[in-house]
This record gives sequence, C-alpha cells and structure tokens, in this order.
Amino acid sequence: MQENNQPIDFTICWVDGNDPSWQKQKNAYSSDINGDKRLSRYRDWDNLQYWFRGVEKFAPWVNKIHFITCGHLPAWLNTEHPKLNIIRHDNYLLPQYLPTFSSSPLELNLHRIKGLAERFVSFNDDMFILKPVPKELFFKNGLPTDFCIVTAISSPVKGDMMPFIKFNSMAVLNANFDKKAEVRKHFWKWMSPKYGWNALRNFIFSGEHHFRGFSNNHLPYSFLKSTYNDIWSAENDVLDESSCNKFRSRSDVDQWLIRYWQLIKGDFEPIGRHAKGQVFEIYGQEADNADLYTAIESQDMPMLCVNDNDNIDFANIKRHIIASFEKILPEKSSFEK
Repeated sequence: MQENNQPIDFTICWVDGNDPSWQKQKNAYSSDINGDKRLSRYRDWDNLQYWFRGVEKFAPWVNKIHFITCGHLPAWLNTEHPKLNIIRHDNYLLPQYLPTFSSSPLELNLHRIKGLAERFVSFNDDMFILKPVPKELFFKNGLPTDFCIVTAISSPVKGDMMPFIKFNSMAVLNANFDKKAEVRKHFWKWMSPKYGWNALRNFIFSGEHHFRGFSNNHLPYSFLKSTYNDIWSAENDVLDESSCNKFRSRSDVDQWLIRYWQLIKGDFEPIGRHAKGQVFEIYGQEADNADLYTAIESQDMPMLCVNDNDNIDFANIKRHIIASFEKILPEKSSFEK
C-alpha cells in the first residue's frame, strides 16, 4: 500500500542531568522560583541504550531518529549511524528560547527540525518499545492513530503544574473552536467503539460548546508536522511565550495542545486508549515496583513509560529496571559503539 511507503521519523529528547557543565548552566537560571526544577525531571537512569535496542529490533522500519540534546551525548552512542540525526537545541530552537531546561520549548518546536518527516512519533527518553510494532500502530490511512476521549481536568495538588498547563490548552482551544460543531464534523471519530464505554461519555457531553479536557496517556504520540505549522500560524504568541520559559511554568502550554488540536481537526484515526501500552509511575522502594519489572520482562504490551518521581530508592530501582531490560534486549544495537 502507498501509505506504507510514507516515511515515519522518531524524535526523542534526552538530557544528562549528571553533566557538570549542564548543571552549572541550569543553576545560573535557578533563581526563577516559579519553575519546575524537581530532580526527577532531569535524572538519568542509564537505560537509554535499551530505547535504541528496542527501536532497532522492534521498529526497524523507522526512517530517521532525531536525537535532541543540549549538546552532551552518551559515550556509547554511534553518532555515525545513517539513521541517526543529532539535533542540538541551538540547531532548531529560536535564539530567544535558549538555553532551556523545560521540555515544552523542545516539543512545541519539533516542526523546525530540518529534514523532519511530515509523519513522526514523539518519544521521551522514558518510553520504551517492548515488542514488534507495525507502522499501523502509529499511522493509519496516512493519519496519526490516537484516542479522543473527553474528561474534566483534575484539581491541582501541591507542586503539580500540569492541571494549570492543561487549562491553558483548553483556553486556546475554546478560543479557536466550537466543540459541538467540531463533534458534528467528525462524529464517528468521537464516538468510535474502540473507546469502549468512554464513547458514551463523549456522546453525553457532545452538546457542549466548550472543551473541558481530554484523557491522556504518557506514551509516544504520532503527529503531522503540518499540524504544528497550523497551530503556530493561529496561536504564535501563546506558543512563543511558553517557548521562552526556561523551566516548566504554570503559564505554559505544551505538546498536549498540539495533540488536542490534531484531535479536534479530525486529523487522526481512532484506536483504543491502551492500544500502545501503559504508564508505570515509580514510587517507594525496589519491591514496590514489581509490576513494572514484570511488564518489561513479559513483553505483554507494545510500549511502556517509566515515569520518574522524587523520594524513591533510585539506585536499587534503577538496577532492577536495567536487569529487566537486559533480559529482553541483551544484544547491542548498531546505534552503540
């Protein structure tokens, strides 16, 4: 089929929080007390090689990997690999956005990467492929696969900026779209039986004119580069302001807004909410995360996210996660020296 010949790129943002030069630069801006500077946002789990091993073994069809870094690189990375495109922040971010210690500018500006394919999948460095994945898991009929499920934004807890950021996204969407009208345009994408009972929720709230919020999974999402160009043309000032923030801020919008815009425009093909995998929050002690180790080793799902948190037994949990990945991906990839 023609759509199978359309190139699909991967993007991945990575930071080495142990790099002294990076730490010095970050500390120079840390007087901004409103920014999110939690340790868990920058900590390196020393497991990036398993991301590359998973991609090579389970998604060999990928066209290009755009590896985004402020400049530092893993010592083991084969920078000469023909599928690897090393992207420094200053290679694609506008000068006024530099330096940045927030993922929002990095992800809001992915469309500026030279050579990025129209169809791409955005990964974080805590998202791993566990078993063979077809292109159709990410794109179908030339469109991103995704789920469109409405929900309310949860109340913020202390230190959590995400409810504020999601609320900012809803304000942008409601300024540009009437929900009831957009649901009518793409009715069966909102009411897809692939959402299960959540399709009924969509139907119940289909008469509302304003968006409340959308359900999310912290997993890789598929995007069209043209969606980025579309939203930047419509809301340049909002995205520019967020891109200027050095740390995650309550006033931000982020990549979720790009996804929501894509959903509202109907530029997606419906899939089940958990079709791509599951998110595992890291908490407490080593034994508290047994479900994560089992999920990696059993390879029962296409992908998973290992979501870091503060106040954990980092050293022992890290050791166990690496041991689990080593069981399924013991061989070096060609992305390693």
